[in-house]
Amino acid sequence: MADFPRWLKPVTLWLLAGTVLFLAVQAWQSHGQRARFSAHDGVIEIRRSPDGHFHWPARVNGRDVDFLVDTGATRTALPASLAEGLTAIGSVRSDTAGGVVDGRVVRVDLSLQGGVSAQQLPVVVLPELQTPLLGMDVLSRLSFSQTDGVLRLQKP
Repeated sequence: MADFPRWLKPVTLWLLAGTVLFLAVQAWQSHGQRARFSAHDGVIEIRRSPDGHFHWPARVNGRDVDFLVDTGATRTALPASLAEGLTAIGSVRSDTAGGVVDGRVVRVDLSLQGGVSAQQLPVVVLPELQTPLLGMDVLSRLSFSQTDGVLRLQKP
C-alpha cells in the first residue's frame, strides 16, 4: 500500500476544521432565528433581526415565506415569484418607496407562525418586490406594541 503524500494530511485537517466551523456558524444562525420568534398564551413576540426589521415566518398557499413586518404598507404584498400560477382578480397601482408601480391582486391563504391566519386574503403582487411584506390589512386585526426591539402581537 502506497503512502499518502505529505501535503494531504495538513490539507485534510484544514478542510475538516473549515467544515466544523461552517457547521457551527450554521447552527448558531439557526438558533438565532428560532430565538427571534416565540408564541406563548396567545402573545406572539418577534425580536428585531440584525437587519433592523421584524420578520414573521409564514406559509402562503403551502409555501414557506419569511414576511417583513411593514406597518407602513396598507396591504400585504408578494414578489411575483411567490404568485406564479395564481389568477389575478384585479390590478393595482401602488405608491412604493421606489416610486409608483403597477401590480396585480390575487387571493392567497396565509398562515403566520403563532396561529394567525387569513383565508382568501387579497394581496398585491409587485413585479420588482424582493421581500414579502406583511401589511396593515393583516396587522390591524391584531393589537400590537413595540418595546426594546421586541414586537408583541395579540389577537383581540
